[in-house]
Amino acid sequence: MQALDALKNRISHGKLIAPGPSSEQRAEIEAAALRAADHGNLRPWRYLYISGEGLQALGELYLKAALADKTELDEQQKERLLKMPLRAPCLYVAIANIVEHPKVPREEQLMAVAASVQNMITAAFALGVGAYWRSGDMAFHQVVKDGLGMQATEEIVGFVYMGTPQIPNRSVPELQVPDFFQNWPN
Repeated sequence: MQALDALKNRISHGKLIAPGPSSEQRAEIEAAALRAADHGNLRPWRYLYISGEGLQALGELYLKAALADKTELDEQQKERLLKMPLRAPCLYVAIANIVEHPKVPREEQLMAVAASVQNMITAAFALGVGAYWRSGDMAFHQVVKDGLGMQATEEIVGFVYMGTPQIPNRSVPELQVPDFFQNWPN
């Protein structure tokens, strides 16, 4: 797939099944992540790849986090938390490692990690791998961060689920460029 085609036609796939990306596809996706725009070349990103039994362990970590907030959860709530990571055959945890820098504030470092994630999901699309980016309460929960071995300077930017799209690509919404781009001054 041509780069411009991937950029203009990328979509998220919310329904993913096995198999996940091959080791060759993962290598391409991961290499693309490293080419994101990055003021100061800080490379503020780090990723954890989770698949197989790791997905179940992540679900247990989610349950532990929820129980730390609310001691009573019904069985349906517990089951939902345990199944959350099982939405796809694998996922990446996108982590920003924020450092003090005189010219690159925290927000720019977070944006660099977001750009890195965008590169990942666009590369996945170009390779025929379904991907989508989620966050949610668990991305900001200290129990989850601790369970993943994160440092105090690190923040979860999102969970990037990957696998085989269960349904064909839908068409992208028709957006009109002039609705979003204007000349200034007029």
